[in-house]
Amino acid sequence: MQQRNAEAQGLVDYLNASPTAYHSVAETCRQLRSAGFTCLEERQPWTIAPGGRYFFTRDTATVVAFAVGRSVQPGAGFIVVGAHTDSPCPKVKPVTTRQTGTKAGYLSVGVEPYGGGIWATWFDRDLGVAGRVLVRRGDGSLSHHLVHIKRPILRTPSLAIHLNREVNSDGFKVNVQSHLVRPQSIQTCSGARH
Repeated sequence: MQQRNAEAQGLVDYLNASPTAYHSVAETCRQLRSAGFTCLEERQPWTIAPGGRYFFTRDTATVVAFAVGRSVQPGAGFIVVGAHTDSPCPKVKPVTTRQTGTKAGYLSVGVEPYGGGIWATWFDRDLGVAGRVLVRRGDGSLSHHLVHIKRPILRTPSLAIHLNREVNSDGFKVNVQSHLVRPQSIQTCSGARH
């Protein structure tokens, strides 16, 4: 029982460290390194040895890990297991604040649905933000950085009852084109509630 609890807690910790595919890859790489895997450069020649454990990443959004058997023979079979690291979520649009602006201390940003989410569960909840940002350095090069704002700074509001009288009889039916593409509110003043 104690081992199952530790395994379950390990999964919860991994999921909490992986709010985006980019974070998931970073956390997976961290765990692979701590388990003795060697990081390879995809575009460089590899030296692979029997019994070795290796991984490489692509665009910080994909990780490939593999282990070589100790008694592997050329032509022997291999096993492949795959999984995806992304999940449905509303994504903040790259260029969004020009059209929406700030009103009463709130900055509105446009979002778009990604994947096949159960979108009604995202409404009227405090939301944080996570993702990858690209930063242009002084020399003109770009570097990426992972961002994870865990405190609530976003909210996708649902309509007031007088604007959606059928919600109690017909249920809340999300139209992703009109409900999720609309701007979401971020409180910008220093008195933001958490």
